[in-house]
Amino acid sequence: MTDVTRLFDFPYYQLEHKPNPNALVTKYNGEWTPMSTQVYIEKSNAMSRALLRLGVQKNDKIAVISSTNRTEWNIMDIGILQTGAQNIPIYPTISAEDYEYVLNHSESIYCFVSDEEVLNKVRKVQANTKLKEVYSFDHIEGCKHYSELFELGKDESNQSDVEARKDAVKPEDLATIIYTSGTTGRPKGVMLSHNNITSNALDSSPRVPLPESGDVRVLSFLPICHIFERVLIYVYQYAGASIYFAEGLDKIGDNAKEIKPQMMSVVPRLLEKVFDKIMLRADELTGIKKQLFDWAVRLGDQWKPYKQNGAWYEFKLRIASKLIFSKWREALGGELTTMVSGSAALQTRLARVFGAAGMQVMEGYGLTETSPVVSVGMYKDAHYKVGTVGKPIRNVEVKIAEDGELLIKGPNVMMGYYKDPEKTAEVMTGDYFHTGDKGEVDQDGFLKITGRKKVMFKTSGGKYVIPPLIENQMKQSLFIEQIMVVGEGEKMPCALIQPNFEYIRDWIGDEGLDIGTTEAEIATSDVVINQIQEEVAKHNEIFGKWERIKKFELTPEAWTIDNGLLTPTMKMKRSVIRKKYDTLYEKIYRP
Repeated sequence: MTDVTRLFDFPYYQLEHKPNPNALVTKYNGEWTPMSTQVYIEKSNAMSRALLRLGVQKNDKIAVISSTNRTEWNIMDIGILQTGAQNIPIYPTISAEDYEYVLNHSESIYCFVSDEEVLNKVRKVQANTKLKEVYSFDHIEGCKHYSELFELGKDESNQSDVEARKDAVKPEDLATIIYTSGTTGRPKGVMLSHNNITSNALDSSPRVPLPESGDVRVLSFLPICHIFERVLIYVYQYAGASIYFAEGLDKIGDNAKEIKPQMMSVVPRLLEKVFDKIMLRADELTGIKKQLFDWAVRLGDQWKPYKQNGAWYEFKLRIASKLIFSKWREALGGELTTMVSGSAALQTRLARVFGAAGMQVMEGYGLTETSPVVSVGMYKDAHYKVGTVGKPIRNVEVKIAEDGELLIKGPNVMMGYYKDPEKTAEVMTGDYFHTGDKGEVDQDGFLKITGRKKVMFKTSGGKYVIPPLIENQMKQSLFIEQIMVVGEGEKMPCALIQPNFEYIRDWIGDEGLDIGTTEAEIATSDVVINQIQEEVAKHNEIFGKWERIKKFELTPEAWTIDNGLLTPTMKMKRSVIRKKYDTLYEKIYRP
């Protein structure tokens, strides 16, 4: 009987209980290529044998950098961990300079990269690191292919050494160091043990609504280097699901149609984009089709779980589902019933509309330092409430400090920050981790995140403003893609807004306007500014006078991961955005 106490136990558990011919599936040259549980384990063992022959010792660090999730990443994960070494996942989109910092800080001795773009970044800094060799998953001229290690590990004569290494790995041993995509300064290396992550995966599993029988398919596309997706991968393996790795963020719709997943994880920004595209297409409708679509969306805005709206509402919803929402489901494969959302606050409107469409969004909460899951919604057993992040999972304790900060205690709380005991001490009080987030637990035990301690600010008039609440409300406007509320120490809250350039270009065409379609032209157009002013005024109505956005400026380009304004999980880098648009900020407050 395989007990799961270390990360590399997951595939062995799957082999014993739910062996799957399609355990890991990646698309190569246009074809979905499955790997069975048995072959997955065989490849991982061959990799472990090869690493031992390369001289890898217990507690050595091996970096893995992949632009997309893929089968190779998982083989490397298990292959590395079985030797007692640590897997150091690195975000592919960070700069070469940050690569250098992470590689050196972690003292990585080998590096595995997915493609030429990542390789080029590593090559720029390789001479300044302790890397002995770089291997690639793609075939790239001038770089060793990782399949060479399967040849090196083909000889099974040292498998007994691998088994001895595995036996020597204890649950409390370090498994990985995850460098958080900090919005300021250098990233911190979060040390997570095997027990931190395995306990979190096992304690989260009851909340994941995967079918108990049949071919269970999930689509994986959020960065596996982030602990959120990585833990879900272990959960899926534990459940015996088939994990399909999407070709990229731009191919999610196409891939979903091909594989028809029952579940996938998302971040709010992605759901916002999906919804925006649906609304964009709706603008092309006319007559009765347009009226039906608008009626269905209005109905969706009123959705409540567990049929709380009554029989008449449910009757109308069935009609809307058949006529309108069925097409939404078809666009994502037709069988998707659940999306797990993390990383940032989700607009309640999105939770309602997608819930009405039969694709429930289970919002969760966690941090890298908590491995990550603290709480998550679940539809069955009345564990779901719109506007909350569900109830804490088993074995995890949530405590509210006197100032409203969430403190977390449990087996999922990190070992500490790598090589930084001072920063570790700053966030720990005994066994409790200080999240920096503020929240409350309602009478039914549901956790609600009310803001971030460092994000919430006070105006010069002494009034508190909670930016995420205002930002999520404003982003309901199709004209606003991103918004950052500013005004700490100023007399009033204002905002920097990135227009929804894609939507506005279509709107310009539909309205027959002659104002130009470049990002700079859109951001400086009086017509667009006036339209967004109307949108802001409309959404301002629900806030107190001291919270309302009084003025704003539009930015002349999109905020993206590539230009450094968003983290790899699509959160705003507030300090970076503030610094980049300092001129616009001064224009608001000191014109």
